[in-house]
Amino acid sequence: MFTSERGAARALLAGFVALGWVSCASGQSARVPEGPKLGVPVTEADAASWNISVGPDGAGLPPGKGTAATGAALYQAKCLACHGEKGAGKPSDQLVGGQGTLRDANAVRTVGSYWPYATTLFDYIRRAMPYVAPQSLTPDELYSLSAYILYLNGVIGENDEMNASTLPKVKMPNRDNFVSAYSEPKHPTR
Repeated sequence: MFTSERGAARALLAGFVALGWVSCASGQSARVPEGPKLGVPVTEADAASWNISVGPDGAGLPPGKGTAATGAALYQAKCLACHGEKGAGKPSDQLVGGQGTLRDANAVRTVGSYWPYATTLFDYIRRAMPYVAPQSLTPDELYSLSAYILYLNGVIGENDEMNASTLPKVKMPNRDNFVSAYSEPKHPTR
C-alpha cells in the first residue's frame, strides 16, 4: 500500500519505464491507441496566421490608422447587429458604460469600465470579430473600430487617431486596478 499519491505516481511511472524497456528489448514498439480522427492536421502556415498577438505595450500592432469618426460607419455595418446601438449590447455583450459599477453587486463589465489596455480591444476584435468572419478586417478597420468603441466609452476624442504609436498610450479608466504578477503590490503584506 502506498503512503501518498506521490508514491503511487512514482510506482506507476516506474511501471511504464519498465514496460518501455521490455518492449524495446523484445523488438516490439509500444502501441499508442489511435484517436477518433477528428479535425485536420495544422500546417505551419495555418498556425502562423493565428500568431497575431498584441501586447499591452503595442508589440505586434500592424501599420494602419483610424478614428472614431471613420469607425462609426464600420460599427453600423459590422457590429450593430450583435452589440446594439452605440455598444449598448443585446444580443451579445455590452461594450459601453458601466463606469463606477465594479464595486457593486451587479457590476457592469465593459471595455470602458473593466478592460485594462486599449491594445486588448484591438487584439480581440482582430482575432474574433466579426463573429461570422474573424480575421477579416483590415488594420485600418481595426484601428477605426477600436477608436469608435473607446470614444463611446469617453476614453478618447472623436477625431483622435489610433495607430501603432497612439493606441498603447491610451490610459483605460480601470488600468490601475489590475495587478500584474510582476509588479509590486500597492499595499505591503503583513
